[in-house]
Amino acid sequence: MKIYTRTGDSGTTGLFAGPRVGKDDLRIDTFGTVDELNSILGVARAHPLDSDIAAQLERVQADLFTVGARLATTQPERLKIRLVGSDDVARLEQWIDGHEEALPPLEHFILPGGSVAAASVHQARTVGRRAERLAVRLVNAYPDEGYQAVVIYLNRLSDYLFVLARAINHRGGIADTIWVGETIA
Repeated sequence: MKIYTRTGDSGTTGLFAGPRVGKDDLRIDTFGTVDELNSILGVARAHPLDSDIAAQLERVQADLFTVGARLATTQPERLKIRLVGSDDVARLEQWIDGHEEALPPLEHFILPGGSVAAASVHQARTVGRRAERLAVRLVNAYPDEGYQAVVIYLNRLSDYLFVLARAINHRGGIADTIWVGETIA
């Protein structure tokens, strides 16, 4: 099977088992952003990480494929595509709570950075927030298509990635860089 089909040369692409839409369609933009997020997490996983964190990120990457598949079809029930849901969100919350227990309390804004792995996770967090904003637009554009679960998952995922970046730095002995705001006189 060839990777290229030439069917997208006109600026359209096919939804999974659905109609062809413009490559600038909101669904395509959203799952393309989810794919970008997944790739950045792959970069983070390419760096040395504790095994529990690497396993968590691998699970998140699998979840993001589920999210992408859901966004790529208008017929998830017919195609039997599993949706992310409350169990997935609860897992993220459990991971957040576990990491936060080992972290010093957050009393200031912090600058993204630290180790290369943590910086990659911070970057993933910002792309995750963009994906979330796009998913909110999908909910507003297609209120009956069940995208709210994706919004909730992406919202919690971004929270998890923020805490995870801090945890990676903390485990590596790298302190958070506190943002010192400047006042304008």
